[in-house]
Amino acid sequence: MRALIVVTLLALPAFSAAQTPAASDAPTVQAADAPSASADTPPAVPAGDSANDAAGGAVAAPAPPPPPPPPAEAFTIVLVLPLESAAYGRAAEAVRAGFLAAADADAGKTRTRVISHADGNPLTGFAEARKLGARVVVGPLVRDDLRALLAADTELPTTLALNQPDDGAALPARVYALTLAIEAEGRQLARLVRAQGAQTVGVISADAVLQKRFASAFVGEWILQGGGPPETFHFDRDPELLTRLRKDLGRTPIDAVLLAVDGADVALLKPFVGTVPSYTSSQVNDRMQLESQRDLDDLQFVELPWLADPTQAGLGGLPRGTYTNASLQRLYALGIDAFRIARALVDGPPATMEIDGATGHLTLESSRSFAREGQLMRLRGGQVEAAPPR
Repeated sequence: MRALIVVTLLALPAFSAAQTPAASDAPTVQAADAPSASADTPPAVPAGDSANDAAGGAVAAPAPPPPPPPPAEAFTIVLVLPLESAAYGRAAEAVRAGFLAAADADAGKTRTRVISHADGNPLTGFAEARKLGARVVVGPLVRDDLRALLAADTELPTTLALNQPDDGAALPARVYALTLAIEAEGRQLARLVRAQGAQTVGVISADAVLQKRFASAFVGEWILQGGGPPETFHFDRDPELLTRLRKDLGRTPIDAVLLAVDGADVALLKPFVGTVPSYTSSQVNDRMQLESQRDLDDLQFVELPWLADPTQAGLGGLPRGTYTNASLQRLYALGIDAFRIARALVDGPPATMEIDGATGHLTLESSRSFAREGQLMRLRGGQVEAAPPR
């Protein structure tokens, strides 16, 4: 009696992990401890039909069933952006372009998808990303959208937010944050000024919320580094008040001063500061015709490597984009780094991560936010150049 052997071939979909990029542009990642995986042994397949064997009759093998359709392959990384927003559509498009440029440079090793949504409606985009089987979702971009997402209190996949909660609240589990927040510039400048030997500093701040955040971050880090309470001054465009400010500065012994004002107001304020070493935000590098602003000589600020030194290792092979606006170039750079970090998060939460990216040197902190350090630049003769080390 011959046993009829039926062999069932199980077709397993191949999983191809992204190859490790070159050391110059790859995040340095140390994986968190995880339990080792084990494969379950499938049950044995019966050798034949016992009734037919007992009868001793030859039985024709049944036609094999048609192979099942291959399962739809999940998208590995999904980018959720307000591309339909009247207010934020251009910014979202710049992030999208940078993200896709980095994905293309990855030679298509990672399956990506972009989901668009309108103003104030990120939840539908995240729901669609979950249906697509996303392992990492990148977004939201807008702070209000992030607030709405966190308030919904839904279970999220690994998420890389491109903004941060405005109340300093802790991020939920599996949520990371990579931002261009102006606070990072304020903190870095405070460390630099302190390292350069300044003992007393002044802070001139406008009333705008963004500039108050910039000034507050500088002051907080300055005190954390051991500095004393800074001398504070209020900025006003009124010529008489500017003249009074100059007199007040002349009577106050300070080693450095922070100009926490809009980029367009820096040119108005700087002549009243005199020769005191001055620092400001990267907004000064946005739209101003710097060639005509000789009074800004030696003013220093922190800029993204993508704008400060686009030839640095790991960035030279990426397309530059067609943006003449520095703000959009920064968002393009944010998209580049968002893809690189998301790709590193695909295999699970890392214990540590560092990357020399388009937006700066990025370090993953215990809060799951990425600390960002840019490049110190200065204005000289109407041109932007790297500030010499001191």
